[in-house]
Amino acid sequence: MKKKIRIFNLITIKELASLTNVRKEEIIKICSSLGIKVSFYQRLDYELLTLVASDLGYEVELIDKQIIKRNNKKVSLSRDPVIILLGHVDHGKTSLLDYIKRSQVNYEEYGGITQNIGVYKVNINKNNSLTFIDTPGHEAFMAMRYRGTQITDIAVVVIATDEDIMQHTNEAINNAKSVGIPIIFAFNKIDKKNSDIDKIRRKLAEINILVEEWGGAYQSQEISAKYGIGIDKLIEKIILEAELLDLKYSPENFAVGSIIESSLNKENGYTATIIIKDGILTLGDYILVGEIFGKVIKILDERGNQLKYVRPSRPVLILGLNGTPAAGDIFHSYKTEKEFQKIFNYKNLLKKEQELRFESHESHTSEKLNIIIKADLNGSLEALTESLEKININNKKINLIYKSIGNINESDVLLADTYKAMIVGFKVKISSAAQKLANNNKILIKVYNLIYKMEKNIKDFLSNNSKREELIYGRAKIQNFFTIRKIGIVAGCIVLEGKMVRNSTIKLKRDNKILYVGKLNSLKTFKKDVNVVKKGSECGINIKNFNNIKIGDIIESYKDLGGSWRMGGESKVIY
Repeated sequence: MKKKIRIFNLITIKELASLTNVRKEEIIKICSSLGIKVSFYQRLDYELLTLVASDLGYEVELIDKQIIKRNNKKVSLSRDPVIILLGHVDHGKTSLLDYIKRSQVNYEEYGGITQNIGVYKVNINKNNSLTFIDTPGHEAFMAMRYRGTQITDIAVVVIATDEDIMQHTNEAINNAKSVGIPIIFAFNKIDKKNSDIDKIRRKLAEINILVEEWGGAYQSQEISAKYGIGIDKLIEKIILEAELLDLKYSPENFAVGSIIESSLNKENGYTATIIIKDGILTLGDYILVGEIFGKVIKILDERGNQLKYVRPSRPVLILGLNGTPAAGDIFHSYKTEKEFQKIFNYKNLLKKEQELRFESHESHTSEKLNIIIKADLNGSLEALTESLEKININNKKINLIYKSIGNINESDVLLADTYKAMIVGFKVKISSAAQKLANNNKILIKVYNLIYKMEKNIKDFLSNNSKREELIYGRAKIQNFFTIRKIGIVAGCIVLEGKMVRNSTIKLKRDNKILYVGKLNSLKTFKKDVNVVKKGSECGINIKNFNNIKIGDIIESYKDLGGSWRMGGESKVIY
């Protein structure tokens, strides 16, 4: 009989690894055998998750599967595509947006309800409308990517043909590819004398992007946002791509969608700008998004007019939540408070259960160095990744958080700060703003020009600089063990050195190797709970969430004084 994994939301490779006690790399291999490429932090859809878990001997119970079941009405209508425009800051993205708005008589602009992400809808003809999202930069889109969501259906990447493929362009392409949405390239500024379209096509080919003109699969269009050249054809290609996607929704379904942004203001309290992907959201519905919830008390359009309901692909502002969810978070709606409360309560119980299992798994795993990689070319990036993933020094390994092409910027440092990671660059530069931020947050950045030098330095770093500061309380030896009701397995020990301290961090050692790192949960002498047991005394020890003990094992009690991979913001180029 297969074991059961109970989850509320679709989970990532990393989360599945923690719940099944299987290495992330093994799960990646299973996905590859199914012909699907995934990353550690990509959420698996329900079908793929079920297949992979079954291969590992587990059965998946998706607690929110009633949403899948209840949103399976056969009646379906076409919905408008949601398009995100990406590109370097000065390559003409804003000019393209402005021209599209000016050229269409019947356009509806939603910029009034968003502060950082411009959203507007263009009615192309009686049958076709397009909703555009303009992000302030790749960071917002990257945040959506990390949450495994897909607010948009199509990405249009704008590239200036009189310049080069810039850092933000590379990151935009990588992010759109990782999310799995179609990409259309808009080759802008063809009116310029120094425009070189073939150079751009060649540069794209170098990172394995072939446009249709060169026999590839990616649509592209030459345009001049300034004079409106080629923009009608670009819109036609967007519509064609949307037709191939065959985007549908059912008006009978409950609303499911994504958060674009959220805020708090004195007049309205917590507000969120949303886009629905399926179903219809009605005034009075209950919404659950992560740990944020509430009843929809207002739905506002772009002009502040109140609506009674909203269909998919139209951005609106809603009021009634109890907090500010993050951009990219998925929300589900419920018609009754009873239904909502049942899911909300069960989710809290499930969250606690998963936290315990994750904590237990993480304690078993080897010590890891979190790393972010930035490289000059895609080939270099893959070579660096392969080299780093093979490193294993004294059971210390590399945990790759993020990798992309381009110079090291502020968003990389912010990501490193979140994950306590080191940034490794290869033949790239560090922006002055990123350097300043790294110094302030004590993020270690190292840039290399030779891969073997990088590999040697990382190995040396793991060997010499990865120790955390610890205050050792004492050591005890397991002499026997027995089971106590409501507590579990208790090890009968004699304290060899120092003292055993209740609720301290412990290491369980067997044959001088660390088998487990966790918490000293219960400490007893003669069935009495105590806080400290000193050298020479016998005691009973229960280790939190761990029962695999043997006579002769050593329990080391200590306090973790901290320390991390942060080394004072050092950054230098190593040749």
